[in-house]
Amino acid sequence: MDLADTDLSALPDPLKILARRGTLRRYRKGTLLIQEGDFSDTLFIVLSGRVKAFSIDDRDREITYGTYGPGEYLGEMSLDGGPRSASVITLEATSCVVVPRATLRDHITAHPDFAFELIKRVIRRARLATDSARNLALLDVYGRLIRVLNTLAEGEPRRIAARPTHQELANRVGASREMISKLMKDLQRGGYVENDGAGMLIVRPLPSSW
Repeated sequence: MDLADTDLSALPDPLKILARRGTLRRYRKGTLLIQEGDFSDTLFIVLSGRVKAFSIDDRDREITYGTYGPGEYLGEMSLDGGPRSASVITLEATSCVVVPRATLRDHITAHPDFAFELIKRVIRRARLATDSARNLALLDVYGRLIRVLNTLAEGEPRRIAARPTHQELANRVGASREMISKLMKDLQRGGYVENDGAGMLIVRPLPSSW
């Protein structure tokens, strides 16, 4: 599909030139873009929609690493030739520019500064993974929950634009949906959070312990 008439305004400048060298693809909600363990070397640049990176264990328990929207890209962790470290699925109708490894290599040769952008992204993802592992080891469920809520919230007043379901929060936190439901109800009764249309407001600072 031709990219000539595609709006790339959602992309930061370092990605726009690369995106123009890729192939536009449109996916329905629930499409698996990346399968954990597979060997492939494709980079996905999100133009519209949302995707989720996750893993599922042998007992079908899911852990969510993050959700990503326009201007983000995924798949860079497999560019070393190793297997995919996580699965990625579309959460809604999504458009992506698909860039194969050979195209990315040519782009870096022509624009070496982009290599630093790529390295920064890999380092940032590694730090997030380290932080998540530390949280799972050192924080209780409530502590992990408020970290996720504070990370998702933006602006003043603090607002989460797309309110996550209790199951989505449970997958992010590494806990049961029932436990998350109980904690969220307690926070609502305490006047700390409230629903705001399709979003959620953090009305006042969340207590450090519960």
